[in-house]
Amino acid sequence: MTGTTGLADLRVDCIVGIYPHERAAAQTVFLDIELDYDFAPAAESDAIADAVDYDHVASSLTTLLQTRKFQLIETMAEEASAMLLDRIPAVRGVRLVIRKPAAVPAAAASFVRVERTRP
Repeated sequence: MTGTTGLADLRVDCIVGIYPHERAAAQTVFLDIELDYDFAPAAESDAIADAVDYDHVASSLTTLLQTRKFQLIETMAEEASAMLLDRIPAVRGVRLVIRKPAAVPAAAASFVRVERTRP
């Protein structure tokens, strides 16, 4: 019983960017995360231990983004996807969108989208 769980518009304030003013102060990025996994064990047990804990997902991603201080959101997306696949063995696939609202004044946001599956 494969299904998808995730988070929409996870807000993280972090250092991200290549320009000096972007390296001097945190700015907001928003993440949409979709994680595919087999829901059967969680549905049967009704226990968080058998499910993907999205509180853990949110805190792990927040820590990574705030600690790593990425220059490119492309690198951020690749490392975030790899971390989720590495730390959550039940996850078979990750879809991740990262939006950076302050990147281009004339646009609502710049963004990257990645989709990764477990080999």
